Amino acid sequence: MNFRPLHDRVLVKRTDADEKTVSGIIIPDTAKEKPMEGEVMAVGSGARNESGSITPLDVKAGDHVLFGKWSGTEIRVDGQDYLVMKESDIMGIIQKKAA
Repeated sequence: MNFRPLHDRVLVKRTDADEKTVSGIIIPDTAKEKPMEGEVMAVGSGARNESGSITPLDVKAGDHVLFGKWSGTEIRVDGQDYLVMKESDIMGIIQKKAA
């Protein structure tokens, strides 16, 4: 992939939505909501503060994050759909439990 976000922006790939509910009902594509979690694919260099120095981002490539329903701008790179959003649009990092 040849895309690097600038400043405090983050490139996120949405995770696939579940095809079934917990009770086993299959959800058709037309009724699915877009997932609000994804994997960080790339991050910018950081936000520039008032003194001109760069503050690094808290998220890094590979993190699984939760973001707002209407966050980011959808783009297509190399035939793949992504979201570009500011780090402030990310609500948190999802910690995976070890098995």
